[in-house]
This record gives sequence, C-alpha cells and structure tokens, in this order.
Amino acid sequence: MDSSSRGVKILMYVQNDPKSLEKYSSAVTLSDMEVFIFPELMYSLVLANIMSPRLWLWKEDPWFKGIKKMKPQRRIQRLKQYIMDHFSFNLDLDTWGLTTKEKELSRFENFIDKTMLTESNALFGYEGDRYYFDIDIRKHFGLDKYTSEVIPYWKTETLEAMEAFKYKEGYPGGAGECVSLAALYAAASFVVAEIPLKQIFLMTTPLHSQNYLDINHGIITNNRRIVTKNMWFNGTELSAKARRALQNEQVTLVTHQSGYIHSMYNEATMPIETYRHFAKKLGNYLKTEITYEILANFIRHNQKLQSCFQLTYNFCGKPRFIEAEKVYKYEHSSKFRIGSTTQNKLLEEIEEDEYYTTPHPNRVLLDELEEFFRTNKVVLDDPDTISKLIEYLHHSCYDVQNLIEELVEFCQIKPKLPGENKDFRENKIIELDGVNSAKEAQEYLQSIRQENQTADLAFTAFRCVNSSSWKPFLKAALERNPVGIDDLKTENIQKIYSIIESFANESIYSENTRLAQPDEVWNFRRGDGLEKALCFLNICKNRYPHVPFSLSIEGESAKVIFEGETFQFATMKRVAQPEPEDFDF
Repeated sequence: MDSSSRGVKILMYVQNDPKSLEKYSSAVTLSDMEVFIFPELMYSLVLANIMSPRLWLWKEDPWFKGIKKMKPQRRIQRLKQYIMDHFSFNLDLDTWGLTTKEKELSRFENFIDKTMLTESNALFGYEGDRYYFDIDIRKHFGLDKYTSEVIPYWKTETLEAMEAFKYKEGYPGGAGECVSLAALYAAASFVVAEIPLKQIFLMTTPLHSQNYLDINHGIITNNRRIVTKNMWFNGTELSAKARRALQNEQVTLVTHQSGYIHSMYNEATMPIETYRHFAKKLGNYLKTEITYEILANFIRHNQKLQSCFQLTYNFCGKPRFIEAEKVYKYEHSSKFRIGSTTQNKLLEEIEEDEYYTTPHPNRVLLDELEEFFRTNKVVLDDPDTISKLIEYLHHSCYDVQNLIEELVEFCQIKPKLPGENKDFRENKIIELDGVNSAKEAQEYLQSIRQENQTADLAFTAFRCVNSSSWKPFLKAALERNPVGIDDLKTENIQKIYSIIESFANESIYSENTRLAQPDEVWNFRRGDGLEKALCFLNICKNRYPHVPFSLSIEGESAKVIFEGETFQFATMKRVAQPEPEDFDF
C-alpha cells in the first residue's frame, strides 16, 4: 500500500467517538484484555497476518516444497513443524510492560460490566476452574507477581513482532504467546497449508487460545503444537495440557470468517447454522467410545491407577507378568504403546528379568480386559454396556464407580461454549479463498471495509497508518507502551535520544507504510527513524506530560520538537503527516 490509500474513506472508525477510538487503538496494541473486550480484534489480527508479505514468503521455503500434493492433515503437520522450529512459546509477562487494574477498568467501563470482567479475565481476579486453582495456574504463568493493582499488558503480537524476538536477548528465534500463536496458525493454515477459511475456527478462554480446524476428525492447534483426535485421547502429558482449557474453562469467544459469538455479549455476528456446525464438529472431536486402547490411554493419563494393573508376555511358551506402571515408563523411550497394535512389540523390548513367573496379587490383567473388549462394545450413551463394563472392572484395588466416572469424563469433554440465546445479526462473510498473494488479500479486504468492521480493523492491526488513521495508532503508542519509559526513567532527555539513535536503523516491518509501536522498537533494539522518533516522543511525553511537543515528517527526516529543542531521525517511511488533532485523545 502507498500513501495514495490515505484518501480511502473509512466508515467504521468515527474520528470523534471515544468508543470507536478505544476499539481501534486496541487493534494496535492487541492486549489479551482488549481482545476479550472487543471480539472483532482476534480475527482482525488473523487478517493482518494474511495481508503480510512476510507470511506469503513462507511458501517459498524449501520446507514447504510439494505441500500442494499433500493431504490437508499432512500439510498441517508440515506447518506445525515449521512453527515449532521457528517460534518459542513466550511466557514472559514483562515483555510488554505493566498497567494497573484501575486504569484498565476505567478504560472499559463503558463497554462491559466490571463484575463480568473480574469474573472472566485472568488479569482481573479470575483463576479458572477448580483444576486451575489446584495446580496454582497463576503462579505457573507468573501472574502471582501481580497480586496488587499492578498487572501486565500481555500483548498479542503480529507475525513481524513474533519473528523479531530473534533480536531480543535470550530468544533463539521468534516467539509469541498463545493468542499470537493461535492467530498465526489460523493465518498460516490458510496461506501456507491452503486450508479454506470456512474450516478454521478460533476459540478463546480466559487463560488460553486454541483453534479448531475442521479437517477429517478435527485438529486443535495448541500453542506451537497440533492435536489430532487420536492424540487428544492418547493419555500423554502433552495431550493432558492441551485438554485443560476446554475441560475446565468457559469458552469466551468463537470467531470465524463469518463472524463471532461471545459468551458475555448478547449480539453475535456468526450465523447460527455455522455456529451449530462448529459446536457439533467440536463435540464429535471431544468424544470417543470406550475401547481397550482408550482404557489403556486412560490409565496412562491417570497414573495413580497404574499400580492396579499388570500385563503378561510369553517367553519360550511360558507366561511372565509385569507391573503396568513399569511398562508405561518404558513407553518414554519407545515408539510402541500399551493398548495399541504395537503392545506386544513394547513388551518384547523389555528384558526378561523385569518379569515375574507368577501374577502380582491384587492386580487386574490388562490382557483379560483386552479380551473383554474383543467381544463387547461399550457405548458411552448406552447404560447397559457401561453397567457390563462396571461389573467386569469391579476390583478391590479401586472404587470402580469413581473409575468409570473418570473414564467417561476422559472419553467425552462437554465444552462450555457460548449459549445460543443471542441476537444473531447478519454479517458480511470474509471470502478470501482464491487470493494468491498478500497484495490480493489487501485489495479484497479493502473492498469490503465498509461492510465488515473486522476487515476494517484489520488495517489498523496491520499498522498501516496510511490506510487506517494516525489517531488510534498514536493513542496506543503514547498510552500503552511503558517498557522503554520504565527502563530509561533515570536518564536525561539527551541520553535517551542518544540511546534510541544507536539502535539498528531497520524496521521490523519491511513495508515503508507500516510502523512499529514504541515498545517494539525498544524490545528489539531497532527501528526506522520515524519509529525511533515515536519511541523517543513516548518517553518524553509520559515523563513530562505538560511540556508542549510536535512531531513532523519532512522528506527523509522525522523531527520531534520537545522543550524547544529539535531531535531528528532519518526515516525511509512514506506515511502521511500526522495532524495536531491526531494527538488529541
């Protein structure tokens, strides 16, 4: 996009409407709390990534050679490995600085009830279901540091910001938190793996973000990894982590090319038929019948039960017996698994001296259970078949009723989705299928901005001030970028200028109309001169809020006048001049 697009009439953003300004400035910072408040923002970030030439360059990587010939699931597997190799899961809540509960509650008081916010957002008191309380999830994520009024911003990153973590000390490559990774997976699934948008659904809970891809029996993306239906029920630690959010939390938001539905808001823009299709597909993904393999997986997952079971294997025609927990430990160094067709190969790998010649007392033989399932079908919705399993599993080693209840829960998660009692409103569906470049994606989304606010917000998330507006960008830049301010609080203005000028003269956004926010410049120690000027201005304005200032762009120079002194930065960005009213917020 060039500066000529500055003249595009933007209908969704109303210049003098505080609510509109708050939403559009939130599309720049994209903190988790902002995504929670404004449900359009999640998919706007997906669209911003789809508009990014950087993402389309992935298709030229040798890793994706021949991907078009692969089946959809194999394409996603290929994408998963690329993301695993290039991005870390970033749990550092200090990356984007701190704010306060009072400040953020004040920002959002006209949008959502304070009680709803505190009950539904991790930064305002929410601690998740009982499971999360038990494992001290706030300490796990570092939230325990923020028990007072101080809370982290916990911002979501664009693809460019995710990749730029390679410049930050201690990071081996790119990085991002769960919302960033969910948005990236959705965009890359469409652009690189060529999965139609209609098959990609994004889900958020107060503590996590995941995607559901409507491929075969379903795929869930979870941080950097993916989870197929078979993996969901395999009982491993990785699948247990993936299950946590849907098993224990309310799904706050489901968003899609057709619109969104939010648990806290009465209005929904996703067609009810689309939402029901998603709910049915997700429900099928989260449910499996009880088989011998699933029982073995359940025992793998529920380690305290392993001491109640044993297995047998024949050596030279004679049965030998071994504790189940011992065999499950052997799985860690083997590609074979209990309960699968490879069970005997796993038992064969174990040295004979690990076995006993007689059965262990008070332990159930898994081999006998395997035989039971060969001749009996157990159906979750059929009480008679469940009763038969209870009778067969009855044993003094455990409470069989509790075991069955836990087994059924393992086999069927009933997600807490937003209810259907919403005001479903018609929304322009975003139809990007068929676009072959970042430019074509930009042109299409430009054509529907007047009909779809999510598409309009995407240009703000895309950080192109020529095709959006300076005011939301500047409001975000000068109100919600505290890292550089905090780090330089003891330095004088001249020293601050010198430090920022010493950064690499390279923007993380290669296009000359897209701009980084001040804390991106500070965190990654690089930026175009205009971006450095904004970083410098952010620090000066917040330290001395009543001192007059100005920012101007003259050819290849960005100038900040502060306290009557001029500070110049060389710039290659080609953006429109901000007007004085753009700073009036």
